[in-house]
Amino acid sequence: MRTIIVDDERLAREELKSLLSNYSEIEVIGEYKNTIEAKEAIEKDSPDLVFMDIQMPGETGLELLEKMSNPPRTVFVTAYDEHAIKAFELNAFDYLMKPIDPERLSEVYRRLAEENKTPDAVQNSDVLRQGDKVLIKDGDKVWFINVNDIRYFESEGNYVKVKFENFRPLILRSLNSLEERMDEKLFFRANRKFLINLNHIVNIESWFNGGLQIELSCGTKIEISRRQTIKFKDRFSL
Repeated sequence: MRTIIVDDERLAREELKSLLSNYSEIEVIGEYKNTIEAKEAIEKDSPDLVFMDIQMPGETGLELLEKMSNPPRTVFVTAYDEHAIKAFELNAFDYLMKPIDPERLSEVYRRLAEENKTPDAVQNSDVLRQGDKVLIKDGDKVWFINVNDIRYFESEGNYVKVKFENFRPLILRSLNSLEERMDEKLFFRANRKFLINLNHIVNIESWFNGGLQIELSCGTKIEISRRQTIKFKDRFSL
């Protein structure tokens, strides 16, 4: 996981970098002392993960996350606990208190690893292709639909929202596991939060920072991240 650290205190950055060195799958690719530098790095390098302080000179970490349309997974690291509710409202991945408890950091890492892991049941399942039927259950409601009727999947914490017709039921599944299950000729990972049905794209336009914005048949507009835009163009350009 390509990771950046954002904190105005050099010693805090060094301490966190030392703790993260215990996890081989986490690669710290940069460290920054304010949100201006962080925003530039996120747009340029598209990290998978950000560890970010909240209280910094100028703009706060919360303000940066709030104004980003497709932020990477963000773990806030702060000495103040009064911002926790706001952080989770902004879909922060987690919230660590300073000084960082190594056991608490291990818990965050386990959750990250679990999110990135494809369950055995999914690995052993057949890939769902155009024309296949899927069973979707949300509470007492059940649907049995054609997979092509799904416009998109949207990550919502530990759940995924499935958009089809006028419905958006929630299922307990990670977006990564669904991406593994779906035919890549039918679905494309637009960004960290969205997996879109290629057959429902009705419009594409250039967007900020070299990305693209697509419009689906249901009217929803979704930004394709800079990194995924490169993959999209490689796959579909003549």
